[in-house]
Amino acid sequence: MARDRRYRVEAMRSGDWWAITVPQLPGVFSQAKRIDQIAERAREAIALMLDVDEDEVGDIELHVTPPAAAKELLDALRAVSVAADEAATEAARLRRQVAEALRDEGLPMRDVGEFIGVSHQRVSQLLALDG
Repeated sequence: MARDRRYRVEAMRSGDWWAITVPQLPGVFSQAKRIDQIAERAREAIALMLDVDEDEVGDIELHVTPPAAAKELLDALRAVSVAADEAATEAARLRRQVAEALRDEGLPMRDVGEFIGVSHQRVSQLLALDG
């Protein structure tokens, strides 16, 4: 029966530990030193509460609340990372487009590479992606 359930596991920093709760199961508490230990500790606590083997506990849905002092910075980092990924995708598109235009003008691969800041081998790869 437990195996079919999904448990929301919440963790927040408390001193030097991550305090773990399972809202669906009042009274289930645990702690972990590191984030990568939270799911395992929660699974142990749930199994104890339900009196089942750990492998019978259903899926764990982990929700870790970062320390308040870092939350705004983490949000800003995520936003900037998304923008950086989008900019990198656009730069790659433009790099291919410029390489095609310069090749169509008859420039050698080495000259194309000089203009777009990559090796002539990379220019060949970029142009091969297009065809």
